Amino acid sequence: MKIFSAALNIHDHNTYDGTFHNQIERHNRIKHNLNYEWSHDPGPSKKFFNEYVLEQFLKRNEDNLFAFTVSNLGQEFVSDLLDTYFPSKDFLKFKPKSLWEPYHNEYIYYIDHHQSHATYAFLNSGFPESDILAIDGRGWQFSCIFIDKQGNIKDLSKKIPIGGLWNRLAQDIGFKYLDAGKVMGLAGYGKYNYQTHAMIETYLMNPNHRLPEFAPQVLKNNKREDIAFTLQYVTIELIKKYVYPLKTCDNLCVAGGVAYNGYMNEEFTKHYENVFVPPAVGDEGQALGTYMHADYYLNGTIHKTNVFSGKKHDIDSNIFTGTNFEKWPEDKLLNTIAKEIANGKIVGWYQGKSESGNRALGNRSILADPRNPNIKDIINSKIKKREDFRPFAPSVLEEHYQEYFDTNQPSPYMSRIMPVKVDTVPGITHVDGTARIQTVNREFNKKYYDLINCFYKHTGIPMLLNTSFNCQEPIVESPEDALTTFKNTGLDILVIDDFIVRK
Repeated sequence: MKIFSAALNIHDHNTYDGTFHNQIERHNRIKHNLNYEWSHDPGPSKKFFNEYVLEQFLKRNEDNLFAFTVSNLGQEFVSDLLDTYFPSKDFLKFKPKSLWEPYHNEYIYYIDHHQSHATYAFLNSGFPESDILAIDGRGWQFSCIFIDKQGNIKDLSKKIPIGGLWNRLAQDIGFKYLDAGKVMGLAGYGKYNYQTHAMIETYLMNPNHRLPEFAPQVLKNNKREDIAFTLQYVTIELIKKYVYPLKTCDNLCVAGGVAYNGYMNEEFTKHYENVFVPPAVGDEGQALGTYMHADYYLNGTIHKTNVFSGKKHDIDSNIFTGTNFEKWPEDKLLNTIAKEIANGKIVGWYQGKSESGNRALGNRSILADPRNPNIKDIINSKIKKREDFRPFAPSVLEEHYQEYFDTNQPSPYMSRIMPVKVDTVPGITHVDGTARIQTVNREFNKKYYDLINCFYKHTGIPMLLNTSFNCQEPIVESPEDALTTFKNTGLDILVIDDFIVRK
């Protein structure tokens, strides 16, 4: 049986057929797919996605299954598809009581939004058993669930309705909807504020989860970094109060958009022996989770997904026409690029298939020297074109991470934020003395590991500064995307497979 899966969300629409994870924004080049604004029609992006999913759906036969999940707001953007093929939409009333309870018939397979998150995390973890926390802004029947090691679902939506507040306050303090990540970065500059805490507590106690009447005054009179810090503080306190008492084993999987909160994820390591946060942890990974759930339930197969599951693009040297380029053997290339980075060059690094998720993990990365105290400002102003308070992450050789960072577990998918123990890498150290690290071993990504190791041999520092290869756009997908971003930004060098391009 061939399974085709799709996540029908307001943003981060994605599909999966068992081999290729298609995150739509990587191809239509629109951030968050729909570039959604509450007052605007998504227009051509909706049409693009509906046509793509419909094409795949119509290919079904007795050997094909269409598996999908949907979010509250996503339904309205795929209404034509749902109205045509599922006019009754009975499945949308489905509220599972366990992780493995689906809705399905002979040709469709539907699971809840948060089941998809949970399945993706758990089946990729390799844990024989695990607690699971799936938490985000809005799902379908839930916004936050806890699943014990037996698979029983406990609805925490009313107790921890924090995901939506991150996006709401992002707007209120000057950012856009879906800019919760910026709020987290800003939190490092702030301090606890009791007025903000009172505002959040009132929001949490309101059955409809509305900000109180005094909220505008609080937002006006207090620094946005203090608001961000207090929101982070309350988030962790809610976890301690409502999640920790439910613990049933030493393993924890975390999923959903709020699981991009690295401070929260590091807090979990103080209570659980093993914590797993997958790379495509938000809605962009839902097609993966939906596929895995269907494959396991129907076929008994644990189908682990590859981190690097994007489209493989063939590299034709003709695309470099008009540029200063060379093709080098791998050992010479790695040694040369490591030296260039050590000498202050900023490198666009493009290799193989793209990563699933929003974190660059060594195949679609911008790389620089973590020793340079000014490198954050340089990259933010010359390349990324983003706010100066946004930090950058280190990719560190796995065997060395505890020499530099105060944590007790590796972090292969850049999912946790922890204190930096040394003062020799200011380029990756946030204002609060922390970093969101990626630990890299050779099995995970051989070429990337070898590049970091070359830099280590030259400098004595076993890490590189790593940020996503983009400039206010989705992470580059194709070689042509990489070339365009290279030409339009302050990048010094571009590496595409074994080709080196210079300006």
